[in-house]
Amino acid sequence: MPTITLPERCDRAATEALLPEFQAALGNGALSIDASGCRQIGQAMLQLLISARRTGEGARITPSPALLEAAKITGLESVLFEGTIA
Repeated sequence: MPTITLPERCDRAATEALLPEFQAALGNGALSIDASGCRQIGQAMLQLLISARRTGEGARITPSPALLEAAKITGLESVLFEGTIA
């Protein structure tokens, strides 16, 4: 299972930089996303994570406290983490 590690700051620029890596990895089965080091996460990255969860065999996300809080605030906890928190 390929793993993508997210940076501390997951803003639009980080999302655009990681998009090709996500696209390549999602074509090869399930994906592991290590977001444990994220301290700031924006809407674009949340959208990319949702897409990763819903594409192909999906993605397993290891979240940081900041990502968990962002998911809670936006109501995306079940979409991003249901049955997937490592």
